[in-house]
This record gives sequence, structure tokens and C-alpha cells, in this order.
Amino acid sequence: MDLDIDIEDWPAGAWEALAVRAAQAAGQGEPLLVNPRLIASILFTSDAEVHTLNREWRERDKPTNVLSFPMLERSMLENLGPDGAPVMLGDIALAQETCACEAAQKGVTLEEHATHLIIHGLLHLAGHDHVDSDEQAEAMESLETAILAKLGIADPYGD
Repeated sequence: MDLDIDIEDWPAGAWEALAVRAAQAAGQGEPLLVNPRLIASILFTSDAEVHTLNREWRERDKPTNVLSFPMLERSMLENLGPDGAPVMLGDIALAQETCACEAAQKGVTLEEHATHLIIHGLLHLAGHDHVDSDEQAEAMESLETAILAKLGIADPYGD
């Protein structure tokens, strides 16, 4: 997977390298993400921008930590061969202020929390979800936890 990364309104840091590491780790847990034809965009931005996106596209008038906008159904992703023209998997946007506040509340670094949220967003782009059932949520959380463990990041859902 190729990444198109845009960083605005985030503190100085190695965000691009972090996003690449997170995507590589996500691909180890979800093999559909390693298709060389795929492109995903990741936007590191402000709460105000994520609030606007959330209001316009999700009809929720508030900021949130991460938004994901899949452009492929999972079945399309499963049937996508490795050869051919590039295909847009989808977009992810992370809200800096909300991410920083949540990281502080959880007692983790902003880098660790952003890594988790990028992995979470990429799994959404690959067709995973957590809203329809407890089983779905548990499966996605388990996959996220396993991927994060490979990066040395503790279970974000643990007590």
C-alpha cells in the first residue's frame, strides 16, 4: 500500500515515518492492506478540520479523534489482484487536539495513540467495523491489540 500523507496543525515530529510504520504493522495483521495497488491518504489535522469533515460527511456536529472514509467494499478489496492501475482504498483524518487530550488521559504518548488510531482507521478502510455487534467490536479490538503488540504498544482497551 502506498500512503499519501499530509501534516497540518500537528506539533513537529516524525509523523510521516510513524504513519508508514503503522501501515506496515496493519498489513501484518490484515493482509488485504499490503496490495501494492492500494493508496490510502492520511491527514494529520486540527480538531476544527475534523469537526467540519464529521459534520459534512457523517452529520455529526462535533470533532472526533479519527475519521475513516473507505472507498472500497471489503468484497472488492478481497478480489483486487496485485496487478493493474492504482486504486484508492480511502482516507483517514486525525484530530490533533482530541488525540493529544486522549493520549494524556490514557497516560500514553501522542505517538502511541496516533499509531493506534491510524491502525484503527486502516482496519476500517479494509472493511472491519465495531458498531453493529459486540462480536464485531471484540474482533476488531483483538486485531488492533495484536498489531500494536508487534510494535511494542500496550493494549489500548485494557484496564
